[in-house]
Amino acid sequence: MSKRSASLNERQSPPPKRVQIRDEVEIRVISESPDISDKSNGKHAENGDVSDGSDQEDYEEEDYQAAKEPAAAVAADLYLETVDRKRLDFDFEKLCSVSLSNVNVYACLVCGKYFQGRGKSSHAYFHSVDEDHHVFINLQTLKVYVLPESYEVKSSALDDIKYVVNPNFTKKDVALLDKKPIESFDLNHKSYRPGFVGMNNIKQNDYLNVIVQSLAHVAPLRNFLILENFEGKSELVQRLSILVRKLWNNRAFKGHVSPHELLQHVSAISKKRFRITEQADPFDFLNWFLNNLHLALGGSKTRLKSSFVQKIFQGIIRVESQRITTHDDASDRLRFEADTKIQQSEVPFMFLSLDLPPAPLFQGDIDKNIIPQVPLQTILSKYDGSTTQELAGDRRRYKITELPPYLIFHIKRVTRTNLIEEINHTVVTFQSIALDMSPYVDGATEPMLYDLVANVTHESVFTPQGEEKHVYRVQLKDKTRDEWLQIQDLYIENIRREILFLNESCIQIWERRR
Repeated sequence: MSKRSASLNERQSPPPKRVQIRDEVEIRVISESPDISDKSNGKHAENGDVSDGSDQEDYEEEDYQAAKEPAAAVAADLYLETVDRKRLDFDFEKLCSVSLSNVNVYACLVCGKYFQGRGKSSHAYFHSVDEDHHVFINLQTLKVYVLPESYEVKSSALDDIKYVVNPNFTKKDVALLDKKPIESFDLNHKSYRPGFVGMNNIKQNDYLNVIVQSLAHVAPLRNFLILENFEGKSELVQRLSILVRKLWNNRAFKGHVSPHELLQHVSAISKKRFRITEQADPFDFLNWFLNNLHLALGGSKTRLKSSFVQKIFQGIIRVESQRITTHDDASDRLRFEADTKIQQSEVPFMFLSLDLPPAPLFQGDIDKNIIPQVPLQTILSKYDGSTTQELAGDRRRYKITELPPYLIFHIKRVTRTNLIEEINHTVVTFQSIALDMSPYVDGATEPMLYDLVANVTHESVFTPQGEEKHVYRVQLKDKTRDEWLQIQDLYIENIRREILFLNESCIQIWERRR
């Protein structure tokens, strides 16, 4: 054989083009190219410090991501068995557990902790290497990635987790919330009712819990918060929306929710007026909350019914004021005379304040054990247009001219002075259905019936140290079963409608019959 033919035989014929590409892809996946770090070097810190912001995503350049796709497809389910759903809790504020940044936050699906970014110098990347935890979800985009390889997982096996992070409903789902009874089960196979789940009392935030639970059962407001897209809207509206959707989630991992995200934002924008660690009056919070929600939804401070909140709760009342003057007569006696001129004005309202009769000053030993009672209609007579109230030199009468779809009553129990705080324990008796408001409406010719939706109650208890403590509960109607449930933080129990009034009601929400 000639030398020329031998050299030709020694040459290997080139492999097919498909084999070349596959080998080239495998080499590029296994060995990290220095070009990748060079490309991201302008955006990531050269000294290894973690950069904040969305620049963490630059770790995947298009050519690098394209090279990894075959390997990612093979290993798509590689670490999914390490996901521990029982350790996941998405109710807390979305802050990195290391840097406390709220930008580009991921949750580790193995331990549940929050970390920022997923680039090679990010906290999530370090966590995946140090703790051998590999599956992370972006809490904003709901995309799942495996680190440190940084490829996206598109398996439908994680759809239940994505739904818990951000529950979503169709119009058909919402239409059935008050019609079809649903019983769901959490990861521990414990049953719960969507919409009637407990809320964590982190420190002393029961005042917020009862208000959010009550508003979550005002059907038009609930449906609006569930169905509308609030992207780009106020943070207050967004956080309330996600909390209401979690309350009504029928695919939850646990039978309770935490208002931590909403509480943190409320504390910030109220300038620490409402805190997690300090109890507040539920009505003070409700007043502040609805007014800020009204403004956050684009409402006006002057125009009536300029937001969805006011369309639900705002009515109009006519106020007649008569000035009372004083002077001395010839016998040096002080005389009070009413001005002949009566001023009238129409004032919008979102709450009707109801005054309780004062408790008797002198009581015998037997009377001390008797709790006074007053019918709801008696304290509503304040708005019949003929009952007068003496206030700061004025004699006033009130008459409702327009009723809203939902009425909020504030039963004033607490009287605060500079020195003491007095609580009126008078029981208000009422029926939970068919409250006729026509006697208090100007020009009403037929019954105007309202049914009770939510009843916030107060109780005074004493600690072992002898300090008085306020406890707030909320009683909610389950329309699908025609039952009432009482919720105190995480404790839920059935309660008979006949004994609702035995508790000290302080806030009530009534729904007008259609």
